Amino acid sequence: MAILFDAEKKIFKLDTASSSYVFAVHDSGRLLHLYYGAYLPDCDMRYLLDRGYFVSFTPDAAGYVGTEFSPDTQPSEYSCNGTGDFRISALQIRNADGNIATDIRYVSHRILSEKPALPGMPSLRDENGDSETLEVTTLDQTTNAEVKLYYTVYKDLPVMTRHAVVTNTSDRAMELERVFSACLDFNTMDYDMVHLYGKWAKERTVTERPLCHGIQSIQSKRGSSSHNHNPFVALKAHGATEENGEVYGVNLIYSGNFSIEAEVDCLNATRLLAGINPTDFTWRLEPNESFTAPEAVMVYTDKGLGEMSRIFHRTYMKHLIKSPWRDVERPVLINSWEAAYFDFDDDKLVAFAHEAAKMGVDMLVMDDGWFGHRESDDSSLGDWYVNEKKLKGGLSSLIERVNAEGLKFGIWYEPEMISPDSDLYRAHPDWCLHVPNRENSPARLQYVLDMTRKDVRDNIFAQMYKVLSENKIDYVKWDFNRNLTEVGSALLPPERQKEVMHRFVLGTYDLMDRFVKAFP
Repeated sequence: MAILFDAEKKIFKLDTASSSYVFAVHDSGRLLHLYYGAYLPDCDMRYLLDRGYFVSFTPDAAGYVGTEFSPDTQPSEYSCNGTGDFRISALQIRNADGNIATDIRYVSHRILSEKPALPGMPSLRDENGDSETLEVTTLDQTTNAEVKLYYTVYKDLPVMTRHAVVTNTSDRAMELERVFSACLDFNTMDYDMVHLYGKWAKERTVTERPLCHGIQSIQSKRGSSSHNHNPFVALKAHGATEENGEVYGVNLIYSGNFSIEAEVDCLNATRLLAGINPTDFTWRLEPNESFTAPEAVMVYTDKGLGEMSRIFHRTYMKHLIKSPWRDVERPVLINSWEAAYFDFDDDKLVAFAHEAAKMGVDMLVMDDGWFGHRESDDSSLGDWYVNEKKLKGGLSSLIERVNAEGLKFGIWYEPEMISPDSDLYRAHPDWCLHVPNRENSPARLQYVLDMTRKDVRDNIFAQMYKVLSENKIDYVKWDFNRNLTEVGSALLPPERQKEVMHRFVLGTYDLMDRFVKAFP
């Protein structure tokens, strides 16, 4: 078995293909982290809990009388705010009394042979019994917030996934203010932090710096994970190279606001958190409601950064990507944008296809400019009907002509966006993200549709479905050309407005999922 529980010592041990992860249930019921690294046959590592530093500034554990124990110095499995752990917190809940003291204790656990899917979000799959999942149920006994922690280990890869589900089992509402997907405590700071920053046309620039005392982080509050910072961090041992040395990689499978934070404390220990950015985030949980945090993927290797990268690649190819193209060579495509921008018609596109076919290109993608009265970037987003003044023979005729040249046909969309100069905006100005009495900030001369709303998603789906179902289209280029400002939804009450960022991502995933199911 990949997951073991020593009932006598109250220790969990999770083994992947070449790594081990160990944590314990303390006598007080708190979950304490013990080890993550190269595979070890032994699991009795309680000696690692003794960090040997207790003074008046480190509070004892509330409600526990026993050997010296302070939440401020012990390695935590899922750190909570306001009850003695002063480091960065994975979980913070504002309860009905208005305070943010949070404290979860072990209740029970299950070992699952099937990996549960995350509702409404992408996550790794297990289609062939290659994994085991540990579900640990904890409870804040004061507020009745139930927190289930999920750990999945893969037997064929040195990979683990983590996420959390919070359920309000009380009879009063509570608000989640921090709910990270993964928390990792290390007993050292001897690592370099590697991450990927960038900008338009210069994405994924590798940078690294040694960890230092205090908090260091990367994050996005743009409404998308963005090319400014990828939701990925690696901690590598000093001197580790592409081929050698210990590396821990953490990647969040999530397209919205994220934060990956590392804090080095006065004992030279490091805590790493990965999850939804708590800035501009609160989620109100009514009684019996649940919230699922996105999935974090963790990789450990002692064979350097290159092997870490290859493990992520193999994992996502096998366990994340669902497309039938996953195991097939992708078609080579030519895109009309840089060659024509908005200035094209049927004949010009067919001429592109004719020349591209000579070079062995497999597909022509008709980019921006085919819909509404789109002759520049200042109109028509949201009006997804064919501009037959430009495509004089209609879309079906164009596709037939391109196919006759031996090429498949693709089309451009930007479904989350809306132009102020559009029929859709004139009919439904409240359908874009906006806040009362404040002017919207345009970017690329466009606003952003409120993807939290089902009526908005239904309208866009219906428009796109008509075009895609009536024409022989092989490929959709789905663009996203601006970030979110004036983030408010006309349908949500004031106390739920800080849910909009996450609901926007869930709405986008919902729309994408509907298209994949309609057009496999």
